[in-house]
Amino acid sequence: MKWKRVKAVAKKEFIQIRRDIRSLILALVIPAVMMILFGYAVTMDIKELPLGVYDQDQSQKSAEFIRSFEKSGYFSIRGYSENYSHLEKLIEKGEIKIGLVIPENFSKKITTGEEVKVQVILDGSDANTSTIGLGYLSGLVSSYSKDLWLEKMIIPNFQLPLDPQVRIWYNQDLKSQNFIIPGLIAVIMMIMGGLLTSLCIAREWERGTMEQLIATPIKPSELVGGKFIPYFTIGLFDVTMVVLLGVFVFGVPLRGDILFLAGSSVIFLLGATGIGMLISILTKSQLLANMLGILTTFLPSYLLSGFIFPIFNMPKPIQLLTYLVPARYFIIILQGIFLKGSGIKVLWQDFLFLILFSFLVVGLAITRFRKKLG
Repeated sequence: MKWKRVKAVAKKEFIQIRRDIRSLILALVIPAVMMILFGYAVTMDIKELPLGVYDQDQSQKSAEFIRSFEKSGYFSIRGYSENYSHLEKLIEKGEIKIGLVIPENFSKKITTGEEVKVQVILDGSDANTSTIGLGYLSGLVSSYSKDLWLEKMIIPNFQLPLDPQVRIWYNQDLKSQNFIIPGLIAVIMMIMGGLLTSLCIAREWERGTMEQLIATPIKPSELVGGKFIPYFTIGLFDVTMVVLLGVFVFGVPLRGDILFLAGSSVIFLLGATGIGMLISILTKSQLLANMLGILTTFLPSYLLSGFIFPIFNMPKPIQLLTYLVPARYFIIILQGIFLKGSGIKVLWQDFLFLILFSFLVVGLAITRFRKKLG
């Protein structure tokens, strides 16, 4: 392999990218837009969940119970109903997600220490939101019941028989952004690395310029290398940009080694770019390459990497399939570096897989390219 030839192809590709304003926008602007949109839109934190109340008791005790929901910050009372039918209509229209029904004699039973059953109606059409809201509501009711019970105890310095001491490590505030942003970095890198390079060789075939390149003495490895360098360089810029956005815009803590983060990012980007290059070589069509690029980069990285959906909650055959998704391993590395401060001693297995993956796809791209027509 001669570096002069590689350099000449890389220079030609840089000029081509610079002339194509759409490619520049795709390469430089889209990652930042995706980071901001996904970072703010994809969140598991729920605040001010719409709540409707049907208070049949209309007492001071029931009013205090309702205020405890407003003070929590998790719920926002959007309507008071005078009957069940009105509460049902609020849920049907989507104005509230949870309906709370306080029974008659609520205050009386609370005062006498009797058991009180409070009805909760959930909008099951939005299962995730309703499940999280039910968890918040159950915790509030449990805390309220505990406070009432302790008020009635006359034993001085009484303590509950079980008093759990909860300690949350790595993400003390349980902010979903701290979990999502590292995974989002991996997804963006996979998409940009794969989609950008998936068009470079196919574009030469469609424009008819590949015949001219085949007529030159340039070797397949030199041509692939020259095509590879510009998109890899753009990918490095994108990686730096999205990491800085994650740290300084979204406030995700970076507790690990920056050099290890840089090294693992370079390895993963090498593989992501190699996948796009391999697709471009095999398809020879920009349309087909773009479609395959989405199927092999975005969908697996988004659905099967553990970015959004827990892998342990998937069916066993799908869990086995996730081992073939490189973003799964890179997300583990990113979360370890950002949140736990883990290093290569802990994450060496995932790092080793990224190295094998990258060299495999780049090697396949070089060996599959042939300097011949047809």
